[in-house]
Amino acid sequence: MPNAIEAEALATYEKFVALRDEIDVGKKPWSALADFFTEDAVYIDPAWGRIEGREEIRDFFTRSMAGLTGYGWETPENWTMAEGHRLVSQWDQVMGEAEDGSPLFAAGLSILYYARDGLFCYSHDMLNMQHVNQVLRATGWQPPAEFNMPPKKPNRDISLPKAWAHLEPSRAPRD
Repeated sequence: MPNAIEAEALATYEKFVALRDEIDVGKKPWSALADFFTEDAVYIDPAWGRIEGREEIRDFFTRSMAGLTGYGWETPENWTMAEGHRLVSQWDQVMGEAEDGSPLFAAGLSILYYARDGLFCYSHDMLNMQHVNQVLRATGWQPPAEFNMPPKKPNRDISLPKAWAHLEPSRAPRD
């Protein structure tokens, strides 16, 4: 049975996933997900790298997902577990269907740190980007005009925000 912080983290993440599901079908904008993060949060994306600060995360969601929503993409959640402030989630990035109707997807994993009060201070998404590119080619997807390429040299620092380093000392920023 989860302790109080784990139960709160899991309940918050359920709301996060419910919002992401609404985003996947075009009912809400990607920027709304930033409301689940602290002002000083860090978000690590496999293609875009480290994004720091809630408003920067909001902008990142808008820029990075431009041209990706509305093409039948979805992000079904497979399982989630919590241990203390840490939450781990396994999901699939479905990017289309094969000729037989089966989904074409790449498996994803997220590690989040829960700060309390319905907010996460850190999220690290992991996807095999070679697999993503392979699936995209299989779907025949072509980037539309509004698509934004990730930076050529993203920041690969995966440390926690300084204010939250106590949640996992091995992920503390190095000065």
